Amino acid sequence: MMELWLPIDTYELQHRYKYEALYHALRDAIHAGTLTGGTKLPSTRELAQQYDISRGSVAQVYDMLLADGYVRAYRGRGTFVTETLSIQEHVKQEATLRLSPWGERVQMLNTHHELHGIQNHSPNASVINFRVQRMPAEHFPLAEWKSALAAVHRSGWRETSGVAGDPELREAIASHLRWTRGIQADASQIVLFSGSMQGITLLSQLLITEGASVVMENPGYPGIAHAVQSCGGHIIPADIDHEGIIPQTWEAQTLFVTPTRQFPTGAVLGLDRRRSLLTWASTQNAVIIEDDYDSEFRWGGRPIEPLKVLDHEQRVIYVGSFSQTMTASIRLGYAVLPPSLVQPVLAAKALYEPVPPGLLEQRALAKFMTRGGYLRHLRRLTRLYGERHAYFVREMELLMPEAFTMQLGDAGLHIYATWNGDMDSYQRFKLLAQEGGIWFRDAERYRLTPGHPAVCFGFAHLEKEEMTEGIRRMRLAWEKCTFSFP
Repeated sequence: MMELWLPIDTYELQHRYKYEALYHALRDAIHAGTLTGGTKLPSTRELAQQYDISRGSVAQVYDMLLADGYVRAYRGRGTFVTETLSIQEHVKQEATLRLSPWGERVQMLNTHHELHGIQNHSPNASVINFRVQRMPAEHFPLAEWKSALAAVHRSGWRETSGVAGDPELREAIASHLRWTRGIQADASQIVLFSGSMQGITLLSQLLITEGASVVMENPGYPGIAHAVQSCGGHIIPADIDHEGIIPQTWEAQTLFVTPTRQFPTGAVLGLDRRRSLLTWASTQNAVIIEDDYDSEFRWGGRPIEPLKVLDHEQRVIYVGSFSQTMTASIRLGYAVLPPSLVQPVLAAKALYEPVPPGLLEQRALAKFMTRGGYLRHLRRLTRLYGERHAYFVREMELLMPEAFTMQLGDAGLHIYATWNGDMDSYQRFKLLAQEGGIWFRDAERYRLTPGHPAVCFGFAHLEKEEMTEGIRRMRLAWEKCTFSFP
C-alpha cells in the first residue's frame, strides 16, 4: 500500500472534523513543497485505511483539492499534485484579485463589518461543503446491521443466488415497495444491480439503438445522458417547470423521468401529467424508465405515488437505490421490470456480472428489512433530515432572501435554488463564496442546454452550526458582490 505521512494529529487539534484536518494537511504539504508537482497521491481506499477515515470523506477531500486547483484527477491513473507552475499561477491569481480595485472595495466592506461587529471569514477557517454527501457513518445503526450479518453467518448461508441477486432480498424489496410505494410487483420482476446507474446503463444498452431518439428531462441527471450517448442515442431535451416535465408528443420510444421528485429541481409531477406520459407511451409503443432516486425521505405532504402504480400496460421500469440510506460499502440498486423484459435483462447482466458481488450483504440487508430495522432506520433519518431541512430553509430565508429563490418541496436531500441576478453577478458571488471556504453544486452541470444560474444545496450531512456558519459566509459573499458592483 502506498504510504503518505502527514502530521494529522496536529491538524485534528485545529479542526473539528477529520476530513477538514486531512484537507488542510494535504494543502499545506503541497504549499510547502513536501508534495511536489506530479506526485501521485494514494488511492482513497489506501488513505482511508491509513488515517482511519471513511473512503467517502477522503473522496470529498480530493474533490475539494481538485476544485481548488491543487490536484488533477485522471480516469484509470489516479490523482496527482498539480505541477508547481500551475499552483504558483493559482496563488498569483488570488493575490491579483486582492490587489485589484474589486479587492480594495472588498477590503472596505470588511472594514465596515469589523466596525459593526460582523466577523469576516479567516483564510484558515474550515471549508463548509453544501454539495450533497452520502449519509454520515454516525447516522447508520451499525449494531443492528452487525446483528443481521451475524444472523446470516449463523444460518449456514451459502452463495447460491443467480444473476438476479439474492432471492430473499428481492422478496423483501417487493414487500417494501408494496407498503411504502403501492407498487404491486412480484419478486421475480426485481433485478439487483451494483448501484442504480449500472441498471440504467444496462437498460440503455438493451433499449436504445444507434441514432434512436431518447427523451430526457432538462435539467436532469448527467449520468443518464452519458449512458444514452454511449449507446449512440439522440437526446431530446424535455422542458421542466415548477410542476416537473412538460408532456409533449415526442417522436421517441424511450423516456427517462423522475416524477416523484424531479432531479434536480425537486418538482412533483401532477396526476394529469403522469397520465399524459402514460398515454404518450401507449401511443408511441414506448418504454418509460422511472428513476425514484431519493424520495424515501419525506417530511410533509401526502406520499406521492410512483408512475409505476398507474402503469396498466407494463411500460414503466421502476429504478430504485439504497445509496442514500445504507453505508458506502453497500452499493446496491434495483429495477422493477415488466415481465417481458426480465429474461433479456438477466441475459445481458450475465455477460457483465455472472456472479453478483456482495451476496452476503444482500442477504443481510434482507434480514435487516424483514426484521423492521430498515424502516426504523428510515424513520430516524427522516426525522433528523426533516429538522435540518427546516433549519436550512429558515436560515436561508432570513439571511439570503435577495440572492436566491428556493424551490421548496416535501422531500429529498438537497434544495434547488435559482439565482436572482444575472450570470455575471452569479459568477462573482460564486468566486467570493469559494474564497470564503463555501462550496456548493452549480446546477449548470445538470443542464442539456444553457439556462439561468441555479444551485443545488445539500444539507442533510451538515450540523446546524455548520449550516449557520456556511449561510453567514454566503451572506458576506453576497454583500461583497453587491457592494463591489452597484
